[in-house]
Amino acid sequence: MAPATEAPLPPWAALLAQVAALWPWEALAVVLAIAYLLLAIRQNIWCWAAGIASTLIYGMLFFRAALYTEALLQLFYIGVSVYGWWHWSRPAEPLPVTRWPLRHQLWALAAVLALGLANGALLAAFTPAALPYPDALVSWASVLATWMVARKLLENWLWWFVIDSASMWIYAQRGLWLTVVLFAFYLVLILRGYRAWRRDLVAQPA
Repeated sequence: MAPATEAPLPPWAALLAQVAALWPWEALAVVLAIAYLLLAIRQNIWCWAAGIASTLIYGMLFFRAALYTEALLQLFYIGVSVYGWWHWSRPAEPLPVTRWPLRHQLWALAAVLALGLANGALLAAFTPAALPYPDALVSWASVLATWMVARKLLENWLWWFVIDSASMWIYAQRGLWLTVVLFAFYLVLILRGYRAWRRDLVAQPA
């Protein structure tokens, strides 16, 4: 007789199980990540400190979970956060919000697609990664969007909206329902951030 297999938990039960098993360090990383977004919306330079702290914790958690690509990506986030902190504090006056012309957006999209597809092909060929192409594309888009935040480019919020929406689908495929809920909250903050930065852009002198 074949052994009985356990039925998968429904999303609400999986969410409750993840909340019950949430590590204190992971909870702190989530709080710091939310603080980063709220401070970034206000263009407060301390967003980078919250981002660095959250990224350090996530890097440790990803490494312990043998998610080595994600752990390495956290090192990049730390580097960009340090750059963003330096860039925001460098001018005598606050760094203004700016926009990219459409051609820059198209070049950026082409670069993300090229790097993401190449990275996804390597992951598919040499690792047992789940969803290698979506993971790679989201990761490279996140690299670009993080740099755009450091440069105070308005369109970073549009990129993050697409990135986080795709991330929700990826995490749902893996049953990470707590993270899906967190990223749904991120989408609300992203819309708020876009409106706040756009308002500042319009108010700036030509």
